[in-house]
Amino acid sequence: MSSFDHPAIAKVAAALAEAGLHDAAQGIRVLPAEARTAAQAAEALGVEVGAIANSLIFRAVFPDREAPLLALTSGAHRADTATLAALAGATSVEKASPAFVKEHTGQVIGGVAPTGHPSPVPTLVDTALRRYEVVWAAAGHAKSVFPTTFDDLLTLTGGRAADVAAEPGA
Repeated sequence: MSSFDHPAIAKVAAALAEAGLHDAAQGIRVLPAEARTAAQAAEALGVEVGAIANSLIFRAVFPDREAPLLALTSGAHRADTATLAALAGATSVEKASPAFVKEHTGQVIGGVAPTGHPSPVPTLVDTALRRYEVVWAAAGHAKSVFPTTFDDLLTLTGGRAADVAAEPGA
């Protein structure tokens, strides 16, 4: 499969190009096997697991509604749902169902990109990603990734930098 044979990858490439990130769009890589975890992606790319930006869609619950919340989290640690809820001003933040993820991103779990969604998704970008010169994010399919930077993730998503992991020992 070439990068643009898959509709979700093509949408991500178009969104990257539209955002002026032509190098990222042209840098989309299709891996030989699916990389549904940060560890698998890091191994396939030969990079530290912390340089993988996990795109995690959560269901943020507010008193009057539910909405998607995207946490771009370093593969080196886990996002804390209580922390995410506090940052989003939500009553709670819960794991999203595969149908919820597909509805709000047009992509499936394991390949959710930070962009290319039907409409913008509120996004928190893990400050731990700042320490890596190159960060790798999913490109719309479990076999696709693209290189980017912490700053470009903020710009691309309109997201907010945040410490999204649980405090050590918490």
